[in-house]
Amino acid sequence: MTSGALGRVETELPGLPEALRRVGEVILGDPAEAARSTIIALAERAGSSPATVTRFCRAFGFSGYAELRVALATETGRAAQAGWGAGVGHEIGPDDPLDAAIEVMAAADTRLIQDTAAGLDLDGVAQVADAVVAAPRVLLAGVSTSGNVATMLEGRLRRIGIPAYGAGDAHVALSEAALLKSGDVAVGISHRGRTREVMEALAEAGSHGATTVAVTSFARSPLADLADLVLTTASRETTFRLGGLAAVHSQLFVLDAVYVAVAQRTYERTNEAFERTISAVESHRVERG
Repeated sequence: MTSGALGRVETELPGLPEALRRVGEVILGDPAEAARSTIIALAERAGSSPATVTRFCRAFGFSGYAELRVALATETGRAAQAGWGAGVGHEIGPDDPLDAAIEVMAAADTRLIQDTAAGLDLDGVAQVADAVVAAPRVLLAGVSTSGNVATMLEGRLRRIGIPAYGAGDAHVALSEAALLKSGDVAVGISHRGRTREVMEALAEAGSHGATTVAVTSFARSPLADLADLVLTTASRETTFRLGGLAAVHSQLFVLDAVYVAVAQRTYERTNEAFERTISAVESHRVERG
């Protein structure tokens, strides 16, 4: 991974061992300074050793500290140029004016999508899209907020003729997963990758030969371990939007990327589907006055 580093570090920080977590906290506290620091200087600020910093780099897919510094310098430079820093990391207070709250939200969401796009595994998206196009049946499993995201992708795929089925209920998800077979696809959506209902559905689907896909903010999670393919999302918590709520926009972005890739691969069929479905519902639209 050479981009989207800050988003990944921020998302996975709570699950890191203490020594690595201290390194991550120093980097997130001042990414620009970290990009300028030597490995010895960064280790001293984190109360650790150069070997620990190297382990941190490798935990996030970098060959070493030099590669991490380049990624941080690139990312912080891009953020400064785009003006993302204005509201990122700010809390929304009960007495803040609405325009200030919206500025914080806009900055956080902009950074969230950029982090997600920068860290997205394009080969992984392509593999998922290929599998979906060829699949006789696509199961989308998620609960609560992630279930709503699954429902949105289900609607988009079905609109272009892809046999997709969302399952937010645990029993329904397991029953649907049990009927899958080789060539089918099961997508499990969970912010932390630890939702039992989603994990069980993905494991059941995999046991019958279906291609399994995890969409999660945590690449090192039980859900990711179960999946054949993993697509990671960034997560940036702000006041009143914590946990899974903070990952909704990035989940939608990743799944929209899959949807677009599927539509590209079925271009003629997709256009025909749009024409037919638009015509079918046209009589239900109120004409302009």
